[in-house]
Amino acid sequence: MSIILDKPEQINLYRLKTLLIGLETEIKFKGMQLTRGRTCYARIKSEFGFKGNKQKVYDQFKIWIDNHQRLLKFDEIEIN
Repeated sequence: MSIILDKPEQINLYRLKTLLIGLETEIKFKGMQLTRGRTCYARIKSEFGFKGNKQKVYDQFKIWIDNHQRLLKFDEIEIN
């Protein structure tokens, strides 16, 4: 089964969830990064203004995504 994300909101939500997964990877495996450039941690902190260590930023970002996913009614997109 394939999913087509063709609306800008869906694509942005996929990007945010990818950042969340990347941050989770950075927490679990020290030294691992999703890309060669900036870490997901640095990107999330600068883009959303969250403060704290990686775990605190992860918790804040997860709550932020869950709230916005409900507001935009994208419950049908499950990216875990």
